[in-house]
Amino acid sequence: MNQSSITLFDDLQIRQQLLPFTYTRSIADIRIGVTTIVEKWISFFGSSTFYIKTEDYLQTRYSQASGSSLFINACIIPDEAIVAAISALKEDQYLIKGQRTIAIANTDSMNLSDKVAVEYTGDVLVIEQPWDIFKKNEAVLTADFYRLTKGRVSQPLATTNTLIGDTSRLFIEEGATIEASVLNTNTGVIYIGKEAEIMEGTVIRGPLAMCEHSAIKLAGKIYGATTLGPHVKVGGEVNNSVIFGYSNKGHDGFLGNSVIGEWCNLGADTNNSNLKNNYGEVKVWSYAKGQEINTGLQFCGLMMGDHSKCGINTMFNTGTVVGVSANIFGAGFPPKHIPSFSWGGAEEMVDFDLEKAMEVAERMMERRHIALTEIDKNILKNIYEATQKFRSN
Repeated sequence: MNQSSITLFDDLQIRQQLLPFTYTRSIADIRIGVTTIVEKWISFFGSSTFYIKTEDYLQTRYSQASGSSLFINACIIPDEAIVAAISALKEDQYLIKGQRTIAIANTDSMNLSDKVAVEYTGDVLVIEQPWDIFKKNEAVLTADFYRLTKGRVSQPLATTNTLIGDTSRLFIEEGATIEASVLNTNTGVIYIGKEAEIMEGTVIRGPLAMCEHSAIKLAGKIYGATTLGPHVKVGGEVNNSVIFGYSNKGHDGFLGNSVIGEWCNLGADTNNSNLKNNYGEVKVWSYAKGQEINTGLQFCGLMMGDHSKCGINTMFNTGTVVGVSANIFGAGFPPKHIPSFSWGGAEEMVDFDLEKAMEVAERMMERRHIALTEIDKNILKNIYEATQKFRSN
């Protein structure tokens, strides 16, 4: 099937399960591995024009196809086999895996009544829960690494560094700087993006993806599988975590088995627990269920939505979920579910005024020469109103 227009659509049930990260973005814009999900699909389909279909209040951020388009479920991570199966669809077909729709051949309404189902027999990697982002990061990061670096030559590693392992599992983009650090590729691939910086004394055990302009500060300790999105700064100890972009964990402290959205800041000596004292399975707050659910994981840390911040010495309990634009500070462990636009800590949580929250967002974004647009403000307003029920309880 020759396809020039492709639309990634949000599965509404999965959207709910992936909150708080999908409050501010389509599923397609979630970062896992090196790139976002939509960037992965673009790399496979090349010159096709891509669109995104999502919730109405978010749609103003994305353009929609005006005519017929190939529809692909945004929660699915592409590989060569599934792309081939989608490309082989005929005009009257749609691809499924069990009860999940994977893709729908040329359509403008997503109406399946005139389509014939084709069962996909291969394996499908799906992002269904927030913890899937760190849990499945190693497989996705490794696949991204080999796809992005195929046929290309890495920049050389400076002689001040120590490399443990195979150079074929290390790739350094132009402009990246690494000095007096130890990199271990025996444990996984390491990708260093353009203009990224690894400061002296850092120790890294792959897999690791550092996107453009990201930085690991002096004597950082990084365990895989970890992704640092664009313009992310980290210090201290990080283990199996994904930070989407433009967020900071600039000082000592531990972040493990966690997902951090964009425009977040973790104060100095912030630590999260990722393992319960009784070694039991971790439960986390589910927006889809309206209660805590079992993750099935022994290790699960902090899930923090966009624009949230915490003060110095903040302690997060195992499996804490923080919404959008929360401001957390003070002694003791704050609640395991911190609603969006909350202000406070262990002793008390109050409403974080919308206008003041947007002022904080504007100031942080200005530091990176990025404006908080009217579209951004309207999205935050919608989230503020939609999450009022959580702050009232």
